[in-house]
Amino acid sequence: MKTQPVPSPFPTARPLRLPPSLYLPTPKAKPIRSEAAAIVGAQVRHLREAAGISCQQLTQRSGVSRSMLSRIENGRISPSLHSLLRLADGLGVPMSRLFAEQRCRTDFSHVPSGKGLRVERLGTVADYRYELLGHVLSGNLFVEPYLVMLEADAQPHVTFQHPGLKFLYFLSGDVTYRYGPRRVNMRVGDSLLFDAAAMHGIEDLGTQPVSYLSVVFTLRS
Repeated sequence: MKTQPVPSPFPTARPLRLPPSLYLPTPKAKPIRSEAAAIVGAQVRHLREAAGISCQQLTQRSGVSRSMLSRIENGRISPSLHSLLRLADGLGVPMSRLFAEQRCRTDFSHVPSGKGLRVERLGTVADYRYELLGHVLSGNLFVEPYLVMLEADAQPHVTFQHPGLKFLYFLSGDVTYRYGPRRVNMRVGDSLLFDAAAMHGIEDLGTQPVSYLSVVFTLRS
């Protein structure tokens, strides 16, 4: 004798279904991006923009596809050395430039005309007026750009001597400039570049007023 199934006490029951608004969406996993790829991609983009080259132009110059270039610049892939070499050729730079991190070079110095920082000098060079035109804190190279203007009572001074390289560019007047045993006649538009470890300076004053740009380059200790 077969057992008869017991009828359900809830014959109209249906599976409980929650409204879709109550279901939490499954979060999508964020792709893991390489920091090195992000740095290289940002550098490719900076160099391209600095050169005024569009993505399409760089694609044509390098042979790297437009979609590949987009993924490289956005740091979504780690490009092969072959792709980096082709991009460097398209940008006209050594491949090593693609590995320079822009975030490490953030110093920027803008000095409007006539707003240089006046540097007071006493003694024999008191009548040489120095205005500092800029200053940077990062990097291994220390650069001091000055606008030098000789006042009416300024006298020749040939015993300047200090570490580093010095670059001079004359803006007005003319002088005889001494570097070690050598003498050079300097006029507007003339320039000098020399090792500042040897004694140097203006030996004779000609037409005045005299002004020149002086930039000293030294390595940070």
